[in-house]
Amino acid sequence: MSETTVRPARADDAAGCARVYAPYVTDSCISFEYEPPTAEDFAARMTSAHAWLVAEDGGAVVGYAYASRHRERAAYDWAADVAIYIAATHHGRGLGRRLYERLFACVEALGIRTLCAGVAQPNPGSDALHHALGFEEVGVYRRIGWKAGRWHDVRWWQLHLCDGRPPPARVGG
Repeated sequence: MSETTVRPARADDAAGCARVYAPYVTDSCISFEYEPPTAEDFAARMTSAHAWLVAEDGGAVVGYAYASRHRERAAYDWAADVAIYIAATHHGRGLGRRLYERLFACVEALGIRTLCAGVAQPNPGSDALHHALGFEEVGVYRRIGWKAGRWHDVRWWQLHLCDGRPPPARVGG
C-alpha cells in the first residue's frame, strides 16, 4: 500500500477533487447539490478558498479539505467555513483528522480565529470527527435542505482557534 500524503492543492487537482466529491452528490444527502460540479467548477472554488488541501495516494486525490469565507460582512473576516470529503476507499484511516489538523494550522496562520462546519444529517461519521477535533455543536437547522424526496437537517459545529485575543488587522495580513 502506498503512503497517503497531505499537501496544498494545485490547479491540476480540481478533477481529482471533483471525482472524490461526485458520490456525495449523486449517492447521498451529505451534499445538498443536485448535480456534481465539474473540474472547472472546482478550480474556481479552489481559487476563492482561504486554503485548500488534498490527500494523495498513489498519485490520485483521495480526499480534500478546505476553508472558505464564512459570510460577506466585514466583521466575519476572522471566521471561515470548513469542509472535508474523503473517498470511500479511504474512510477509517485517520485521513480526515490529518487533513483537518493541517488545514487548521494553515488558516490560523492566516489570522482565522473561528471555524464553522455544517453537517447534513444523518452523518454520524462526520459528527464524530468534528466532535473529536474539539468542535462544539452550536445548533441544528431543521428541515433546511430538500433532497431525495425528503427534508434534511444540518447540524452546525464551531471551533475557536484562539483564546479570545483580538484578531490581526486583516485576515492574511
